[in-house]
Amino acid sequence: MKTDNEKLANVIAVALGVIMFMFGFLKFFDPFHTWFQIQIRNSHLPPPAFALGIAGELSIGIAFLVSFAAKARLGRYRKWLIVATSLGLILNMCVATYVHLQPSVPAAVLPLGVKPPFIPLTFFALAVWELILVTRRRDVHEPS
Repeated sequence: MKTDNEKLANVIAVALGVIMFMFGFLKFFDPFHTWFQIQIRNSHLPPPAFALGIAGELSIGIAFLVSFAAKARLGRYRKWLIVATSLGLILNMCVATYVHLQPSVPAAVLPLGVKPPFIPLTFFALAVWELILVTRRRDVHEPS
């Protein structure tokens, strides 16, 4: 029987998976594509950061969804997939926080037009929470 923490970890994984994949996917289309280019350029990140940012969001989203959908197939590797994915999201949100804090990045090109880094810090906190939940469980590798 699943504990409340297991259920919560699954909900967080699915939510983060869907949202991160959606954020990455939307960056293929305007105006999100152009906004992301402006964010990268105005925060003085190197040009490869554009493709890496999109690839990171897509792969993080897919990995969280796979960790939920393929629990039984992943077996004991599931815990490590969630740990790696959560750490990747934490790194991604550190970069996003840096971008939000750059004075030359206008709020108009940021998600929901919010300049303070509330959104990346919220996802950062959710990734930390997921990391704590999954590393505290001893049975994460067992299918349920």
